[in-house]
Amino acid sequence: MTNAGATRVAFWPNVKFLLAGIFFGILLVKAEVISWFRIQEMFRLQSFHMYGVIGSAVVTGMVSLWLIRILKIRTLDGEEVVVRPKKFTWGNVYGGLLFGLGWALTGACPGPLFAQIGTGAVVVIVTLLSAIAGTWCYGLIRDKLPH
Repeated sequence: MTNAGATRVAFWPNVKFLLAGIFFGILLVKAEVISWFRIQEMFRLQSFHMYGVIGSAVVTGMVSLWLIRILKIRTLDGEEVVVRPKKFTWGNVYGGLLFGLGWALTGACPGPLFAQIGTGAVVVIVTLLSAIAGTWCYGLIRDKLPH
């Protein structure tokens, strides 16, 4: 017996996202950006590898946004892409410092966590659970923080 009011989420239309995630994970592994050693080299200023990867991502994003604005590219649904200016708050600085500290201590940021686990570094599950707990705590105190 099924519930007539329940919504079912179709699996097959979401396969493209699963495949994109797998491809992205392979890309992270091959670029060595999930390597704890590469991350430690970055924070110790011993190697340019991670700075090069992050810097090229920033430049790619800047050029992409510039092209979107100049060419007036729209979303697949035909909506205009609007990037609203962000107001500076000290919360961004505090959050960035916390994020960087966690990244330096654990050797992982949220993007590569799943790729690290997928490569067999199961100890990273502790980092994943900690990230989930941190997100939950943020949700509890969000209204009291500077935004």
